[in-house]
Amino acid sequence: MDLGLTGRTALVLGGGGGLGGAIARGLGAEGASVAVADLNEDAASGVADAITAAGGKAVSLQWDLADIDAVDAKVASVESALGPVDVLIAITGGPPPGGAAGQLPETWRKFFDSMIVSVMTIADRVLPGMRDRGWGRIVTSTSSGVVAPIPNLGISNALRMSLVGWSKTLAAEVGKDGVTCNIVMPGRIATGRITFLDEKKAEREGRSVEEVRAESLAMIPMGRYGDPKEYADMVSFLASDRAGYITGSQIRIDGGYIPNI
Repeated sequence: MDLGLTGRTALVLGGGGGLGGAIARGLGAEGASVAVADLNEDAASGVADAITAAGGKAVSLQWDLADIDAVDAKVASVESALGPVDVLIAITGGPPPGGAAGQLPETWRKFFDSMIVSVMTIADRVLPGMRDRGWGRIVTSTSSGVVAPIPNLGISNALRMSLVGWSKTLAAEVGKDGVTCNIVMPGRIATGRITFLDEKKAEREGRSVEEVRAESLAMIPMGRYGDPKEYADMVSFLASDRAGYITGSQIRIDGGYIPNI
């Protein structure tokens, strides 16, 4: 299936990570020019190099999403290198584990800026061009915690809900302009973040990582963690011409893991 992404420009936030890297490579393989943005410059350049080595077009840039004042200059650099942004993939790093109670106000503010305000600000920067051209895609990756709060991830559960409400509201505002806005929610996808969370849970509960992992696998109907490429395939579809009538949606990529209907 031709996804119609050839000639489009995609900006992937968090593009050096496990999910973001898979998405960036997937979009590159479909013919999109990809800007790989990440706090870790080496990780971003590694993904961009992999895309170009496979015959695609990509650039990398180091981007601290907490620096809201840098948004205009960062997007301008992408536009200069690749052209106007047609596809925005928003992935923000997860906050540290911990409960919802007892967090300092400055902790909430720090992660609200880096995880939420950054996405909204970047979207506002690229939306006028998308609307003028009559085509755009905004896909925001959140967490299964927005529908089934995850124990000991209080900051993530609370803040990522903001992105769900924002995306749904924005979808109604820009749909007639040919711009779609969707949320994707990963279950247990085999990335470094999931390994880290498994290790922290094992440490906190005095169990082995193998026990924690086995417990998680028992809750997944498909009996395995997801492959990042499987997640990326859905995101690439939502970013494509073929998904032009899908907007305001929340899509689970979880192997049946999330128990809520």
